[in-house]
Amino acid sequence: MIELKLEDGIYELELKAPPLNEIGLSMLMALEKVLDRIDPAQGRALLIYSSLPGGFSAGADLRALYAGMVAIPDPAQRAPLIDNFIDRIHAVADRLDMLPITTVGAIHGVCFGGGFELALTCDVLVADKTARFAFPELRLGLVPGFGGIPRLKRDVGNAVVRDLLQTGRSMNAKRAQNIGLVSQMVAQGKHVQAARATAKQAARFDADANATCKAFIKPLPTAELAQEKEHFKRLAQRPAVQTALKKFVESTDLRPYL
Repeated sequence: MIELKLEDGIYELELKAPPLNEIGLSMLMALEKVLDRIDPAQGRALLIYSSLPGGFSAGADLRALYAGMVAIPDPAQRAPLIDNFIDRIHAVADRLDMLPITTVGAIHGVCFGGGFELALTCDVLVADKTARFAFPELRLGLVPGFGGIPRLKRDVGNAVVRDLLQTGRSMNAKRAQNIGLVSQMVAQGKHVQAARATAKQAARFDADANATCKAFIKPLPTAELAQEKEHFKRLAQRPAVQTALKKFVESTDLRPYL
C-alpha cells in the first residue's frame, strides 16, 4: 500500500495502493505507522510520490464511505465513526505539514480531492506535465474534509480557491506552476527525479535553521482547519450525500471522479 525507505539521508514515501491510492481506513493506518518511523535526526527531507501509472491519488475512498453508510443507515450511529476518521486524517495531515524537515511532493496524473489535500501538506511540489489538480467534492454535496481548503488558501489566492471548489474543474500542471502552487514543472515521467534532486538540495542545509525557517514561513491554519472538519462532518450526514455517492459507486465510467 505504501512503503517508506531511507537512503542517503532522504526519506522516500511511495504510494502504491491500486486502483489509485484512495485514502480510506487502511491508507490512514498505514500513514500513521509511517509517520511514527520518521526521525528528523536520520532523514533531513521527505519525498512523497506515487508509483502507480494513473497518478498521485484519486482522493478519499468514496466506495468505502458509501459502504459504511449502507451498513449503518442510522446517521446518529455512524456519526462517531466519520468523526473519528476525519479527526485522525487531520492529525496525519497536520503531522506531515509540520514535520521539521523539508517535504517534497512529486505529482503526476490525477491529484484529486483527498489526494490533492495530501499533496498540499508538502513544502514543495514538483509536477510533470500530466498532473491535474481538482477538488470535485461539491459534486457530491461535500467540501474537502482533509484540510485542503485552508492549506490551498495558504498557498494561492482566494479567487483560485473559489474557482477550483465552486466549479469542480481540474487545473493542469502549467497553470498550477503559473499561480505558484507548483514550484517546478518537468517532462512526463521526470517528476520523481526532479523532486529527489530538490529534496537532496534541501537536506544539505543546517537542520535547526531549516526547521526554524519552515515553522516561520508555513504556519498551520489551526482555526480554519477546525472549521473545515465541522463543515465536512455535518454535510456528510445528509441523505443527498449518500445519493450522490450511490451514483458514483454505480457509475460505469472508468474514471468517475472526473
